[in-house]
Amino acid sequence: MLDATRPAHAPTDHPKVRVGRVGILLANLGTPDDYSYWPMRRYLNEFLSDQRVIDYPKWKWQPILQGIILSKRPFSSGEAYKSIWNHEKDESPLMTITKDQTARLSEAMQARYGDQVMVDFCMRYGNPSTKSKVREMVAAGCERILFFPLYPQYAGATTATANDQFFRALMEEAWQPAARTVPAYFDEPAYIDALAQSVERAYAAMETKPDILVCSYHGMPERYLQQGDPYHCQCAKTTRLLKERLGWSDDQLVSTFQSRFGPEEWLKPYTVEHVANLAKQGKKTVAVIAPAFSADCIETLEEINEEIKESFEGAGGESFTYIPCLNDDPVHIAALGKVIEDNLRGWLD
Repeated sequence: MLDATRPAHAPTDHPKVRVGRVGILLANLGTPDDYSYWPMRRYLNEFLSDQRVIDYPKWKWQPILQGIILSKRPFSSGEAYKSIWNHEKDESPLMTITKDQTARLSEAMQARYGDQVMVDFCMRYGNPSTKSKVREMVAAGCERILFFPLYPQYAGATTATANDQFFRALMEEAWQPAARTVPAYFDEPAYIDALAQSVERAYAAMETKPDILVCSYHGMPERYLQQGDPYHCQCAKTTRLLKERLGWSDDQLVSTFQSRFGPEEWLKPYTVEHVANLAKQGKKTVAVIAPAFSADCIETLEEINEEIKESFEGAGGESFTYIPCLNDDPVHIAALGKVIEDNLRGWLD
């Protein structure tokens, strides 16, 4: 921590301030504080009220959300969170993993830049809030902040809303730091290599190699693609680059999309249906990886490894393997570190 000092040529009664540091603020989606009803309701209300996520007119959506969805969904979502909760630390796996990622990246950045940098994390929904962490960084003397949404592929409902919240936090600062946002890193070679290594390690540990690798990405309404969101194209490129890095043929892996919500048509094929179809087609052994998630969370640990697994086995599948997210694996931390260093150029070299 840099000591607070009085600015040069300032009068003797001028307050001491900390200056000269660069903040690196990691951002992930968020997590409820607990899986009981009211914490789940607060979290879901914040999440599902975000018009980047659900873009229906407020007059139409809010009565449905407040009157129907938030009366029932906190119970079902709470049970899902309870099944994966880190009871030892009393927090969600996403919180545990994000803390670990932040600690590893802080060590790496301190080794590279020393006390010039400060590394921390925030959540778009829930705690710790983006606003609170921006305030802490400014108070700690960060004159510049690099904001890093931990989403490999850009989407309006993930990267953009995280950036929105960051900019809203900056609006409340009397002395705004200079700011940069990290763009999507879906085709970063170090990230692709980290994905490939996770697949290679998982396959090497199996007695029987899977018939196919399913790359399951978080879904979005097809309408968003038509409106210009690049997410679908970036997911397709990540899968292609992973295939090329592994040296595989087209029939050895496939892209699918999960986590549908609401009545609209979403990006296809749907993971939960596709794995069942694979089983019916004779693909009795599958592996699933989630390249859109930087850390394991409810969508991977509960949805993929429980719901989607059940769909596959219910259709006659025999062996289902979920390959965990990259989390705080050293190769992943090195890849994220490279992305950070690339985006710090001109600030810190």
